[in-house]
Amino acid sequence: MDSTGFLSAGEPALAALSQVFDGVDRMDAGALRERRIAFDENSVALLPPIPRPPKIICVARNYGKHAEEAGRPISEIPIIFARFAKTLVAQGGQVVVPRVSHQLDWEGELAVVIGKPGRYISRNEGMDHVAAYSIFNDVTVRDYQFRVTQYTAGKNFAHSGPFGPYLVLRDEVPDPHALQITTRLNGEIVQSGNTREMLFDIPTIIEHISEFIDLEAGDVIPMGTPAGVGFTRSPPRFLKNGDVIAVEVEKLGVLTNPVTEEGGK
Repeated sequence: MDSTGFLSAGEPALAALSQVFDGVDRMDAGALRERRIAFDENSVALLPPIPRPPKIICVARNYGKHAEEAGRPISEIPIIFARFAKTLVAQGGQVVVPRVSHQLDWEGELAVVIGKPGRYISRNEGMDHVAAYSIFNDVTVRDYQFRVTQYTAGKNFAHSGPFGPYLVLRDEVPDPHALQITTRLNGEIVQSGNTREMLFDIPTIIEHISEFIDLEAGDVIPMGTPAGVGFTRSPPRFLKNGDVIAVEVEKLGVLTNPVTEEGGK
């Protein structure tokens, strides 16, 4: 990635990222650029761009066509669930099919990274709290997700949260609500949508979340997935050993991950 992004590579990069996120009240584009770290991408092993975000707060059913394909109603308010940082997978890292289920599904998404903390943030001020954007693949174990009415188990299996490869600063994305999202499985397009289709935009989501919890610098908000997931197909299609899943978001790059079985190499 060029100067629009950041690569986390080894302890020096992690230390520098810690300086960005720790002990500051505001993370804006200027502050990030001042701390920019440049590496030859081919010479480093990538980590998630924020390896230990304070919170990962995901949005469910935020695309009407996805709700329709899943046979779920469109909610009048945002549907929110939590992911744990331990589930994160970097660019090129392995997504793991767990031994207890083979219903592992993809969900390509735009991720919003918070830069300015706050509580009770109004919709008009929401974008002021965004530092950057990235790509998220909200990989889900479907049978565990649908066992109950809340999503925690199905969304928090080990090695199920690809995130990256870069952070792209807010001012380098003129309109985050007009970005093409394309997910490819072994090179085949399985999802094609646009963030303009989101039912709840970024300021609305920030306003909603900040009503019940303080947002912190470094929080990650995956904004939901468009139509085209695997479990809604006939027959259903799930990730398996040897697959390669790639999510491309316009202006943000491509997040690519191989798939392996638990216990595999």
